[in-house]
Amino acid sequence: MDLLIAEPIEAPVLQWLESRHRVQYAPELAHDARALRQSLFNVRAALLPSTVRVDEQLLAFAPVLSVVARVGVGLENLDVEACVRAGVEVVRGAGATAAAEAEFLLGAVLALLRGIDPHLPRPPVPRELAGATVGLIGLAPASRPLSAMLSGFGSRLVGYDPSVHASDQLWGRWRVEPLPLQELLQSADAVCVQLPWYSRYQGLIGERHLGHCKPQQLIVSTSHAALFELEALAQALRSGRVAAAWLDSIDLGLFEPGRPLCGVPNLVTTARLAGRTVEARERAVWTVAQQLDELLSQTTPGPRERRGGGPVSGPMPFEGAAGAAAEPLPVPEARELRASVDEPPTDAPAASGPAPGSR
Repeated sequence: MDLLIAEPIEAPVLQWLESRHRVQYAPELAHDARALRQSLFNVRAALLPSTVRVDEQLLAFAPVLSVVARVGVGLENLDVEACVRAGVEVVRGAGATAAAEAEFLLGAVLALLRGIDPHLPRPPVPRELAGATVGLIGLAPASRPLSAMLSGFGSRLVGYDPSVHASDQLWGRWRVEPLPLQELLQSADAVCVQLPWYSRYQGLIGERHLGHCKPQQLIVSTSHAALFELEALAQALRSGRVAAAWLDSIDLGLFEPGRPLCGVPNLVTTARLAGRTVEARERAVWTVAQQLDELLSQTTPGPRERRGGGPVSGPMPFEGAAGAAAEPLPVPEARELRASVDEPPTDAPAASGPAPGSR
């Protein structure tokens, strides 16, 4: 079998893939772990939903799997390091949701700055984006349209990414001044966090940063909540050091009793709404389908070769904006980020997908 699809996808996309490859379409497998493992045994590629954890244990049941894909952009359910060690390519719709995420981030910042919704935290004094300093933590595909939007408002842009050198051309192209993380948080009126989630970034934004950030700072994040030290974020919000925060996170239990953020009044959480638009979904599903088609057409069936746990392939390590040695971008992130420079994220496949008969 060429491709297992365990997530509902649009009929035109399914038909297009079925015309090119042997496809098993079984969304119900996402809710049956045993049956899913059995189905993975002889497939070359799998399109899986975010509810399925792809790790070393699951990959052990898939000896010929060479590609794992998901329509969404998050990596929370994907152990990228395990996939690299196993020689499994990771494909996702990153970049397809860039415009939607940028609009969400901008809208959230404006809503918090102006207090336009009575259900949101109200600032002591409404402020403008014109002349404000906005910090971007993480250069993601959404950073390109977001930086253009913020520049249009007359904002000064500063940024930090632990895997992008301060001399990288991306900063200049997007009109963002690179700064160390501490300096960014000390100078920014509002902060947009878009850093892709990897376990090594857990607690990256902690007490030593939030305890000394610019007073009355606003934070909007579409990244995993674990990028923050939650105790430190709760303390910064309760003290008023951070005026308000908006977390668009997959972690729906942030407000549960016993969690650090429970009962914090000036915190807004949403369940991964940033990239959820009709247009973004359409772009993402066609993007993933086209990548799957290309990879399946290139690879030959057979047991995959393991890479033996060596270093992640891609760019070599370099010194990050903070002055410390930065880790290389994992392969998917490097490719997607560079693609977002050369290809405007709003340029999507046609609504009907590839031209009939194209390959």
